[in-house]
Amino acid sequence: MIEDWIRELKREAESTRLLLERLPEDKLSWRPHPRSMSLGQLALHAAGVPGGLALLLDEAVSEAPVVPLPEPTTRQELLEALEWSVSLAGSKLREWGEDGLRNSWKLVSKGETILEAPRIDMARTLMFNHVYHHRGQLTVYLRLLGISVPGMYGPSADDQ
Repeated sequence: MIEDWIRELKREAESTRLLLERLPEDKLSWRPHPRSMSLGQLALHAAGVPGGLALLLDEAVSEAPVVPLPEPTTRQELLEALEWSVSLAGSKLREWGEDGLRNSWKLVSKGETILEAPRIDMARTLMFNHVYHHRGQLTVYLRLLGISVPGMYGPSADDQ
């Protein structure tokens, strides 16, 4: 199972990379709404989620983090963050193994339990599905900016 997850992680990282490579560096501070993350913030967050969540899930009990949302200045910064993140997430998955994924994990805030679940549930939800959610947001940002959207699971409307 672990190697299957790592293959999925790497395969999906390729789709994320396709998106990141299309982001215009002169639009990284653009945001579609005042309450939205900027294009750069969203892209850096999506790139860093697998590794960041692997670090969070590594402890049996984790304090709810304040998620930093720095804004990158270059596309290269985004691509390097993705490489680091996917590498770290893969390493942690191997380190945990199937037994470690079945261990309980708890998120706390000021001593109060916010969430408790098997690490496997949180890894699927946070390390994987969370990225897909933000990647979908990035496709909307690109569309709003008039930039062609790459196909993720086959050709996009722009590829046809």
